Amino acid sequence: MTDRQAPHPLAPLTAAEFTDVRTILEIGGVLREATRFSYVGLAEPAKADLARHERDGSPVERRARALLLDIATGEAHDVLVSLTERAVHSVADISGEHGQVPVLGEEHDLVREIMAADKDWRAALAERDITDPSHVYLAALSAGRFESIPDGGRRLVRVLAHWRPEESTMVWAHPVDGLVAYVDLIAREVVEIVDTGALPIPRESGDYDDPAVSGPPRTTQRPIEITQPEGPSFTLADGVLSWENWHVRLGYDMREGLVLHQLGFTDGGELRPIVHRASVAEMVVPYADPGPIRFWQNYFDTGEYQLGRLANSLKLGCDCLGDITYVDAVVADGRGEPTTIGNAICIHEEDAGVLWKHTDPSNGSRQTRRQRRLVISFFVTVGNYDYGFYWYLYLDGTIELECKATGIVFTAYYDDRIAPYASQVAPGLAAPYHQHLFNVRLDMAVDGDVNAVEEVEVRRVPMGEGNPFGNAFTRSARRLATERQAQRMAAPERGRVWHIVNPGRRNRLGEETGYVLTPQGLPTLLADEDSTIHGRATFASKHLWVTRFDESERFPAGDLVNQSPTGAGLPEFTRDDRDIDGADLVVWHTFGLTHFPRLEDWPVMPVDRCGFTLKPAGFFDRNPTLDVPAPSSGHCHSDGG
Repeated sequence: MTDRQAPHPLAPLTAAEFTDVRTILEIGGVLREATRFSYVGLAEPAKADLARHERDGSPVERRARALLLDIATGEAHDVLVSLTERAVHSVADISGEHGQVPVLGEEHDLVREIMAADKDWRAALAERDITDPSHVYLAALSAGRFESIPDGGRRLVRVLAHWRPEESTMVWAHPVDGLVAYVDLIAREVVEIVDTGALPIPRESGDYDDPAVSGPPRTTQRPIEITQPEGPSFTLADGVLSWENWHVRLGYDMREGLVLHQLGFTDGGELRPIVHRASVAEMVVPYADPGPIRFWQNYFDTGEYQLGRLANSLKLGCDCLGDITYVDAVVADGRGEPTTIGNAICIHEEDAGVLWKHTDPSNGSRQTRRQRRLVISFFVTVGNYDYGFYWYLYLDGTIELECKATGIVFTAYYDDRIAPYASQVAPGLAAPYHQHLFNVRLDMAVDGDVNAVEEVEVRRVPMGEGNPFGNAFTRSARRLATERQAQRMAAPERGRVWHIVNPGRRNRLGEETGYVLTPQGLPTLLADEDSTIHGRATFASKHLWVTRFDESERFPAGDLVNQSPTGAGLPEFTRDDRDIDGADLVVWHTFGLTHFPRLEDWPVMPVDRCGFTLKPAGFFDRNPTLDVPAPSSGHCHSDGG
């Protein structure tokens, strides 16, 4: 680091820094031949250190965190490295009692080797008329933590199978059901095979790119061209994205993926902070099939598989349309070497319809303004599913996150047993009911670090004195004082929203400046409160959590999610019920989809969407888009009064 210009303290690790991390660990004697890197990422600086750097350029120590696994012994370590001092700061043992490091990419290949050599597995396949194990695609899936896995000491995965007669076969159409294996990745052995009996393998093709399935491509679509002859309206310099009045620093982490830092809006010449850090901190996909083969099926795609390392390289005209700026991302492979994901982040502008409009009958004024939004997105593939994460910034100060789910539903054999918990999407082919539940971590900074949260909802006024005609309605607001009070559910029938306000900053009417979080209010986690998955994914049981900021509290399901115990994450963070009325606050918002698969979701699922919005509520003194110019196209015009 001494011979290179130091990056900004929040900039993601560069390829050279990933290499430095490995070198420092080698010199420090931390690495063995069997050591694998499960995670490497920036250890972000304390807010006080960052503030000093922003104020006067004070140097900030550049640090990285690594999660290491010895694939020979199963020993795991949490390591902190100083890139500034080129030294190992600390090495902490990871006990299986607290969970395992995330799944390694190479462990999927290891499972295939183990299964191919296991005679009992081969015998189970033979009972299903499969004599060649290479004709079976294996999905090595996170094992969770159940009575059969009383602790996290053994590094395990569970393995489901799909028939693959050809390399090009879309395997999800052909589940090999009634069969699951438990595999110890360190001992390299099959621990247990659960075989409830051979079931027919659905044979209808799911190869959606085969014309025999899809039919000939339609010829009715004429081109849509989106151009910006003068280039985009935003700039990207040294990781800082500026567009209209918005400023945001882009970050990237191999666990969370895209991270937005220091999100602020320039108002009257002042750059006003809104969110210090925003990321998709976790997502869980719990399934509803209670049978012996798939009762355990639930995946924490962020904590167990790490969304950031699974990002797609995006392609112009396919994933993004228009005048696109791409940003690469760098992650670490199992050896700790840097791997660049080209075009991991897509940035572009979109027309977003009418911003505001009025035709006034009193003076003849006709005014229309067009809304625009800046789109910052990335897409990941996690096994059979694909997820897009789209952050939108609007001209009027609105922030929106839209999560898109597509890909292929997980499948099973359809019979009377599974029928109450699954849809039949093709003859004999079941798609179990499941949920996609996301949790976004919003380290709020509305006009500064001291914030509070109010719950606001509509209130009907009974007919009577003061409301003789029964037409009145109003709204109520209450300040959420402690962390337990702030564990809340959405209530769409009440129009319930949450205002994040700054008690020390007032607008021109003397009210606290703020932003309002508007939830979609769809179902949260549906598993029973006494279930293991509820205990491990308690964060998904509430739409809202609010905590006092603690730099160690980064992930809503806990730091080590793979084979984690119950109670980690937000239940632990909020145990002391800290005061949140006027403090440095983190808002955690859970939202998502409950998926009852349709026939139309097969053989590939059209995009389904979920998300939330943050809108200014008393943050500005008036509409901040009055200075947006009228459209210049010949198809639009604007007449003054």
